[in-house]
Amino acid sequence: MNYDMIQAAAQRLNGKARVTPLLSSPFLDDVAGRKVFVKAECLQHTGSFKFRGAWSAISALDPDLRAKGVIAYSSGNHAQGVALAAREHGTTAVIIMPADAPKLKIENTRTLGAEVVLYDRATEDRDEIGARLARERGLTLIKPFDDPLVIAGQGSVGLEIAQQAAEIGISKAEVLVPCGGGGLTSGTALALDQLAPDMTVHPAEPENFDDATRSLVSGEIEQNAQSAGSICDAIITPSVGNITFPILKRLCGAGVVVSEDECLHAMAMAFTRLKIVIEPGGAAALAGALFHSDQLDGDTAICVASGGNVDSDMFQTALAKYGI
Repeated sequence: MNYDMIQAAAQRLNGKARVTPLLSSPFLDDVAGRKVFVKAECLQHTGSFKFRGAWSAISALDPDLRAKGVIAYSSGNHAQGVALAAREHGTTAVIIMPADAPKLKIENTRTLGAEVVLYDRATEDRDEIGARLARERGLTLIKPFDDPLVIAGQGSVGLEIAQQAAEIGISKAEVLVPCGGGGLTSGTALALDQLAPDMTVHPAEPENFDDATRSLVSGEIEQNAQSAGSICDAIITPSVGNITFPILKRLCGAGVVVSEDECLHAMAMAFTRLKIVIEPGGAAALAGALFHSDQLDGDTAICVASGGNVDSDMFQTALAKYGI
């Protein structure tokens, strides 16, 4: 896994993925006590950065393998990214999703043409289900994060951050990234290490699911004690990956852990001040910059808003509690 793979993925993504904007608001700056920029991946195709990795992986498959179809497991954002990328490549997709995933994500995945297989994430093993179906049907597994081609696609976010920041005269910043398995975080870190080495990437995670933060402290991959039970479903994984963690360990700064309430507050502020919709997990980085500024150095923070696929009732909860 290296920078050249990210460049190659970016070439395959050219004209396929959106170049998402880097947004700012003086109101957010006042709360954070520094300049805050938000990389709005919630505006990406299918509502999250996951389309990048899905397209990168599927576009690189041998055509004969790709024609047999692909399979993925996801709480919803990777599901939708794979479903759309598969459809645009003229092949089929089977997506294994937790039964408690937001209804919007399940419905969207089906609408994009994928076959959805639901499972209980507290009692069933998605890896086992995925391996069995892949074997039975001859499908190629597109992993959600621990795959070099997927990481390379997510790394294109880092390429864009470096270019967009340079255009406005920023070469040094604290870059906060919502972190589940670490694909987006590690890919972004690899890209910025090459193009903007004075930027430091920090994983942002919800309380009780801070395995990346703990892993960076211990130097070993730590597991989460539970596999469900957070509104930040988009970034809930058992642990970071075997491929992603060495990259995080080598290139990332300390993790930032946020509460669910802070994520809801960040969602409301993003809507009010930036006019964008972010889901709870996708708001973790912005929550870190706004409410944990004492853990950051420097005068600039760049936060990835990784996804915007939130059910209406959850979004209304955020606005009712913290909206202006």
